[in-house]
Amino acid sequence: MTQTALIPVANGSEDIEAVTLIDVLHRAGLAVTVASVATTREVVCANGTRLVADTLHAEIAHRSFDLIALPGGMPGAEHLRDCPALIAQLRAQDVRGGVLGAICAAPGVVLGTHGLIGGRWATAYPGFEGMLPAGSFVDQRVVRDGHLVTSRGPGTALEFALALVEALGHADLAAQLATGMLARR
Repeated sequence: MTQTALIPVANGSEDIEAVTLIDVLHRAGLAVTVASVATTREVVCANGTRLVADTLHAEIAHRSFDLIALPGGMPGAEHLRDCPALIAQLRAQDVRGGVLGAICAAPGVVLGTHGLIGGRWATAYPGFEGMLPAGSFVDQRVVRDGHLVTSRGPGTALEFALALVEALGHADLAAQLATGMLARR
């Protein structure tokens, strides 16, 4: 069975992070659903890129996924943080041990605000570390602690996406994708 991934997006999501997640997860063969938490499927990212989501988040909020990956960006991360249906979905994902990823501002703004880091190690964009639980911050480009994967920002988006593929149990595929894209690992 094909593994599934949800990428929630909002007005102000970080362009590179959202597009990199979508691209790499498609390359890995996942069934990727891009869901807008806005009132329309079209969102304008933080730097002007226009994305048309597959669906509105409200239409898939009841579904479970193998992976939920949050792009950062401001105010995109705040819009994700303020979506109650998404937060409920993230809590359910965490409880059942599904892979949960967040990059840039999202680890602090979304996961930290809603107590979804717990006692695990995490990283975030510089300046957002203080939104993580005390003692949880690790100054690394990508941090994996169990089923939680976090990363720093646009420049680490490719490494982050590959780490998510690996967290889903596909280390060899992640390595093949990295080689094919000339990515450093």
